[in-house]
Parts: sequence; C-alpha cells; structure tokens
Amino acid sequence: MQELTLAVVGIDFANADGSNRRSEALMTLPGEPVELVPEPKNRHDGNAIAVIGPRGVQIGYLNAERAPYIGGRMSRGEEVAAIFQGIDGAAAFVRVRFGGGTPTLPLQSQCRSPSLPAPPRPPRASGPYDPHAFYPDEDGPEWGA
Repeated sequence: MQELTLAVVGIDFANADGSNRRSEALMTLPGEPVELVPEPKNRHDGNAIAVIGPRGVQIGYLNAERAPYIGGRMSRGEEVAAIFQGIDGAAAFVRVRFGGGTPTLPLQSQCRSPSLPAPPRPPRASGPYDPHAFYPDEDGPEWGA
C-alpha cells in the first residue's frame, strides 16, 4: 500500500461542455471520492489523466510530471483509489492510494475542532489597487467557510 498527494492542474479552464472546473473543485469536500480517468488519446498529452469529481464533472488533470507514473501503475492493473484533498490557489489536490482501501487525508486537511485555532495563512501577494478587479473575501474557518 502506498499513498500520495498529487496536484490537479487546469482548474481554471472550462470543460468542453461549459461546466466550471473551479466551481466543481470548490463544491467538493475533502475526503469525497474522485475518479482518475486516463486519456491516452488526449491531443496535448498522451499520458493525461483527468480527475472527475463526485458529481461527474471534470476538476482538471493530474500534474503532467506525475501522470506517466500514475498511469503506468494503473495500466498494470494496480488497484487505485482517490479522494479530494483540497484546493489552494491555481491547483487542487487529491490523495491517491495504491493497493486497496480508501486513502486517508493528511492531518492538516482534516476538519479541525472549532476550539483549535486555524493555522496561519501565508500572506497573499498584492499589486496596485485596480477599481475594476474582483477581490474575493478571504475564506476559511474563521469566516464560516
């Protein structure tokens, strides 16, 4: 048995059917199962592995650096299970387990007790103020998200 955390990239691109990958990633809770689907006929990368959320909407693709390794193990018939781990910036993350069973979330991804303080967030880079830009509210347990 082996577990890995893998980056899911391309979450800011629209799917061919018009569905929104980032929205799907934001609606997916840590620990929910996701499906890994190899795309050997992908015109950009024959090793591409799509990550499909629990509602059947594509979230993105496994990082191109890791996809050949994961795809190779899958093509050899190894049993693989994947769960959503979280989202941070331009990437989401999944937890993959080979050898049977359900992957486990690393401690920092699991729900914390309300009595425990949230870990400090890294400061966000900010440029000059643009009155026409979109500035989302910070999210996190302190805001009820």
